[in-house]
Amino acid sequence: MTHNQYQSYELKRLSEIFNQTPKFTEETYKANQVMRGLRDENGAGVITGLTDISDVIAKKMVDGVLTPCDGELYYRGINVEKMIDNYDDSLKLGFEEATYLLMFNKLPTKQELLEFQKLLVSFRKIPKNFVRDVIMKAPNRDIMNSLARSILALYSYDKFALDNSLDNVLRQSLALISLTPIFAVYAYHAHQHYNENKSLIIHRPNPNLSTAENILYMLRADSKFTELEAKVLDIAFILHAEHGGGNNSTFTTHVVTSAGTDTYSTITAALCSLKGPRHGGANIKAMEMMADIKKHVSDWEDDEEIESYVAKILAGEGYDRSGLVYGMGHAVYSISDPRAKVFKGFVKELASEKGRNREFKLYDKVEKISQKLICAKRKVVKGVSANVDFYSGFVYNMLGLPVELFTPMFAVARMSGWCAHRMEEILNNGKIIRPAYVSTNGRNPYVAIDDRK
Repeated sequence: MTHNQYQSYELKRLSEIFNQTPKFTEETYKANQVMRGLRDENGAGVITGLTDISDVIAKKMVDGVLTPCDGELYYRGINVEKMIDNYDDSLKLGFEEATYLLMFNKLPTKQELLEFQKLLVSFRKIPKNFVRDVIMKAPNRDIMNSLARSILALYSYDKFALDNSLDNVLRQSLALISLTPIFAVYAYHAHQHYNENKSLIIHRPNPNLSTAENILYMLRADSKFTELEAKVLDIAFILHAEHGGGNNSTFTTHVVTSAGTDTYSTITAALCSLKGPRHGGANIKAMEMMADIKKHVSDWEDDEEIESYVAKILAGEGYDRSGLVYGMGHAVYSISDPRAKVFKGFVKELASEKGRNREFKLYDKVEKISQKLICAKRKVVKGVSANVDFYSGFVYNMLGLPVELFTPMFAVARMSGWCAHRMEEILNNGKIIRPAYVSTNGRNPYVAIDDRK
């Protein structure tokens, strides 16, 4: 038996043993009063902490009853929709403004925002030989893995990596917010060059451009982009920058920070959480589902034909047979996701510029038809709505962003929220986060090795 055959045989044998481990039933969870996924029977999150950074509103008290309402999202008490309604087209620094607000608990003055942008630019300096020694080594299609490797590698270049004082963590945070966009784009180009035999493109970031503008500038061979393209990407970054302390990656940030570890390890953990398809990869699934709908629906104007195929998807007979309409529904929002609601107008505007109005109309029809079918099939009284992932994949595609960069773009935006939450956890000097688990295995006797069967 060869080495590989031996390993394969033993792994299969041990897997069969492991698969005999009993699974917990829903009754077991209920009997032990365990909230699966830290959510109660109504889907509400179990309270695990306090935060001043953001607030996600999906229900309000009406006549003494907690009732679903149109979703609202607040950054430091500021309604995000209002921020976007007042977007400054002359500055084009929406994401930078949101980052300042999340980090420092106040809206910046114009001068403060310009100085903050200047500071972020100063942090865009990559360590010497970092691109060659870290990003270009072992490039792969999974840019999230490359990002994680790059961020963790920064530890080796930081003389004060273990210093968890707020001043030092702020320095590290601003560096990560500034460098992550560069790492993501460079990792993609490295993959394209070494694995796809494409020309290697490395554009240094332009100090006169915003985060969103630089993404497009560095990604494209000719570095050209329209004002609307940059604005829509900037809006996407604002909407993805933060979403409460309970989402999986941000909760990971709090948990890992509470253990007392360093910034680079903490953010890498959050990044690895976001990589999961249940969290940061949903926009890819939504776009792939829409591509499948386009293949199976011959007339995109025919509501009946669209409804017939969406019904098949819901029945587990279409697309990936999961029974899910990706991008529809949210763990918190029911009546509406404020991010999707505000984003949709910009999606429509970009689709018009790109000559893709027909596709936008199809998205709109699928959204409305899905709402009706899901509510009827699952007897949902509180309603179901499109979430921001339903449209973000479409936007990234219109911007020419490759699928490999969809989730990394989420990480670029959410870096601001993660860093703000890490600093908040350090500021409050909380205890190590250690939830309890209930053991159900009882007590078993120890059997001497010669007596085991």
